[in-house]
Amino acid sequence: MHAEVAVFVSLLGAALVSMVPYALGPGRAGVSPDGSARKGSFVLGRWLRDWFYWAIHPLKAWAVRAKWSPDTFNYLGLALSLASMALYAKGDLGAAGWMLLLGGIADVLDGEVARGRGIDSPFGAFLDSTLDRFSEVAMFIGLAAFYAETRTATVLIAAGLGGSLLVSYTRARGESVGVVCKAGVMQRAERMLALGFGSIFDRTLSEQWGRPPGSILIYIIWIVALASIGTAIYRTVWISRELRRTR
Repeated sequence: MHAEVAVFVSLLGAALVSMVPYALGPGRAGVSPDGSARKGSFVLGRWLRDWFYWAIHPLKAWAVRAKWSPDTFNYLGLALSLASMALYAKGDLGAAGWMLLLGGIADVLDGEVARGRGIDSPFGAFLDSTLDRFSEVAMFIGLAAFYAETRTATVLIAAGLGGSLLVSYTRARGESVGVVCKAGVMQRAERMLALGFGSIFDRTLSEQWGRPPGSILIYIIWIVALASIGTAIYRTVWISRELRRTR
């Protein structure tokens, strides 16, 4: 078992243990430990989403007490994405996957700290959303560099990048005309988890199957690309129907 997988298994074990006190505790679905309402969706289920926010609450509370700026976590998330780009280009898929997952946590903490300190603002929302797009572009550039010699993979990565940006664009454009649509199975959190986990396990599974590095991850990229484009199409149709219905 490679180091990146061993670390993941250890953290997974700790996470499963932590779910016991969470499940037995007085937590309320959709409510964070500080009592604020928890919004948004997650394809793996609301319970896991709420457990995750419960698990990172001590880190959030520490950052709030230390009066950390939410923007710090925005910039940290971008830095981790740039690190993942470099690691993908270098061929270190496992480390790149960990950078993606850590960047995702930093992205979550940005909003949590802002709300915890009562300083969430339009500027913060704009910076968060915009830097998320920069982060995704960086990640896909790294993947393109890794698969540069494979034409099919390059096309898939381009489709994945386009689909990812379209998922965000359709939601933003819909909200700009008064229609909120968060539906879909491949939002940012799902994309980061799929590519992060796929990258971490790629080397171990590829070796077990006697395949070169990247052989497992490319299937994950297939899923991300198709599901992202599908989500963007679904949102386009759904928002269009809503606009026609209310016109």
